[in-house]
Amino acid sequence: MARIESTLVSVDVLTLRFDARARAVLLAVAPRGSDPFAGALALPGVLLGRGERLRDAALRAVTGKLGLDGSAVTATGQLATFDEPSRDPRGPTLSVALWATVDPAAPASGPIWTPPAEVPALAFDHDRIVADCRPMLADRLWRDVPFTAGLLGREFTTAQALDVTESLTGDRPYPANLGRTMDRVPGLERTEQHAAALPKGGRPPLVWRWTSTG
Repeated sequence: MARIESTLVSVDVLTLRFDARARAVLLAVAPRGSDPFAGALALPGVLLGRGERLRDAALRAVTGKLGLDGSAVTATGQLATFDEPSRDPRGPTLSVALWATVDPAAPASGPIWTPPAEVPALAFDHDRIVADCRPMLADRLWRDVPFTAGLLGREFTTAQALDVTESLTGDRPYPANLGRTMDRVPGLERTEQHAAALPKGGRPPLVWRWTSTG
């Protein structure tokens, strides 16, 4: 592998996956393997290489720091830039925060997965990055098609859509209101299928499908 010449720009990634069993969107963190803050939990991050695209750096961080397979990453995007001069004890660096979504059906072993609202103390300024970016992530849901489709997967139920919305925004919408929002999302269609009946009875949830995520 060719050596990557680093810049003073850090790419830190908020890596998200929807856990249907936990009924929540979870964020990945992992212990750092070297100083500074060796052993402390942190977002996966790398120094951007000269001539490297942000997306490529984000994939390098997710695979190298979290141990996830690159094929499990369904989409990436940019969130914000953090320029506090003292954010890194090694010297001033910029941090470009990106999001990455992981296929909900892909193996998730390796990192520590935690609800974004319950993330433990993190190294560097990663606590601030998570806190500042959480509203941005919530605002992308149902507005940003690659982000939403990357979280939910090719097919999902109304119940799962409600879980994802509540997990990111903190509020559980009325199913009918969310359904109207979803009807307006490009490339998303409600099918005639229903998921398996609920254990305690009741009407089984409707299945939605992406026809396009571009």
